Amino acid sequence: MRGLYVSIIFTVLGSLFFIGWGLDKLAESDPKNEQENQSTLVYRQLAQGLAKQLDKQTEESLSETVRLFQQQYKIKTQLVLSNDIALPEALLAQLTHESGLLLASKNDQYLLKKLLQHPQYLLQINFPLEQQENQPFNFLLTLALYLGICGILILWVFPLSRRLYLLNNAAAKIGAGQLNIRISPSRFSYIKMLEKSFNSMASQIEKLVADNKILARSLSHDIRTPIACLRFGLEAAIDSKTLEKKNSYLTRMDSELTNMEEMTSAFLEYASMERQALHLKKQQTDVNALVNSAINNCRPLAEQKQVSIKLISANPNINYLLDYHWCYRALVNLISNAIGYANNQVLINLTINNKQLTITIEDDGKGVASDKLDVIFTPFVKLDPNRSREQGHFGLGLAICAKVVDWHQGTITTMNNNRLSGACFTLSFPLKQ
Repeated sequence: MRGLYVSIIFTVLGSLFFIGWGLDKLAESDPKNEQENQSTLVYRQLAQGLAKQLDKQTEESLSETVRLFQQQYKIKTQLVLSNDIALPEALLAQLTHESGLLLASKNDQYLLKKLLQHPQYLLQINFPLEQQENQPFNFLLTLALYLGICGILILWVFPLSRRLYLLNNAAAKIGAGQLNIRISPSRFSYIKMLEKSFNSMASQIEKLVADNKILARSLSHDIRTPIACLRFGLEAAIDSKTLEKKNSYLTRMDSELTNMEEMTSAFLEYASMERQALHLKKQQTDVNALVNSAINNCRPLAEQKQVSIKLISANPNINYLLDYHWCYRALVNLISNAIGYANNQVLINLTINNKQLTITIEDDGKGVASDKLDVIFTPFVKLDPNRSREQGHFGLGLAICAKVVDWHQGTITTMNNNRLSGACFTLSFPLKQ
């Protein structure tokens, strides 16, 4: 918003300065002002002529000459002693100029000129102040000032009102269900931060609604199978003639209920993750210790599958502001996923530079199918059809990792072309958060 405040100040002050300067130039070019200058020039010329005439007179005839001049031209003229006039040094020098020194009082203005041949005297010529006022012209100048300022402010407000209109229109469209609406950036916008926040909010809403749709669709699809199995088992148990057969069907029904409970719990946990983002506990964390802790958690699984895990860290002292719990969970998901697909080895690389912190997790497995690279982080997408939901695999592990990384303003990507020939997941976090 600082740009908005600066633009307001510069617009108002700039308009006052330039419009005022232009009106001053217009007022100076007014013919009446030229007339006033001409009248003052006439009095200066009279003073020069009378001073030259008095310089030729004797001291005794000075008063008589001034009286005759006043009587002839009807101009108030007198001689004053130089010692009776107190003036600063800067003005005293002007008394000897040809044009004299022009002063003004409340009632009139007067010229003072020193007599070169009689330096003890000053010639004083009084003449009235110019009282002529051009009221219509002054009114037009004032009106032009206010209209000019209003016009400039309107030009300044127009881009702001335009961007606010677009913002309001976009909000209305999002409310109507068009969740893909965004505000296009403009270099003439005063509210870039507001527009950026609006676009971010719209993206979060669109992502949340999309996740909820996927959740509802997946849950409604996957819950039908166990419900059908339960209904079949219930009917079969009722029709069973022997207790042994009945118990067999009841055992299968119990297993289906357990699967339904685990699936519902996993779905509800994922649905509540957006709320968890509001309660993150970010703190400075030793990233090396965090990664090692996640590796130790996954080591029994690695030993079971006879897979080695190796950590390569460029810096033993890497600290970063993050939520330990969720980042630990995301790393465990990625490492255990890599162990599950690896043949012999999982390699974890931890690097940091001036711009970002990077964590890569690679395995030497078969990699990710090319048609799955774009949807690998989508909720409920399973890469391996052999890993069924009855085994507790719901396709949420990578989706949870993507959300956790997004909470930390980072990015997560995957590719196949790495040194171990399997899948490679890269987590990048900006250093300036």
